[in-house]
Amino acid sequence: MSLPDLKDCVLDHIAIAVKSISSSQKIWEDMGLTFAPEREEVKDQKVITAFAHVDVNAHIELLEPTSEESTIHQFIEQKGEGIHHLCFKVPDVKKKTDELKAKGYRFIYAEPRLGAGGCLVNFMHPKSTGGVLIELSERPSR
Repeated sequence: MSLPDLKDCVLDHIAIAVKSISSSQKIWEDMGLTFAPEREEVKDQKVITAFAHVDVNAHIELLEPTSEESTIHQFIEQKGEGIHHLCFKVPDVKKKTDELKAKGYRFIYAEPRLGAGGCLVNFMHPKSTGGVLIELSERPSR
């Protein structure tokens, strides 16, 4: 069996909802991962993020809520800490969103929004993906 050529859609990160980044990152560091020292607050999402590389493409992203109004806070209250979503890097998030909408998938946002790291993002609604929240992300042009 050959591996698929996914140059236009690769796993970027697995996001994990946590109560505290400083407490939770130790688990991953004990496994051998190293978190970047920078933390980014995404005010629109009411979260602080921390990233650790897994390989050349994929990361573990820890999401800590900054407010009780944060969807991450609400997720933790309902389900506990754990995997929140999978993110796939695509070259054009708007184009991919339109393509998937045409196939019947629902999205959280009508149009992509700015996310962590200056990426343009949109989320496929879990009710249309078998219960999995999937993020599409486009890196900013350098």
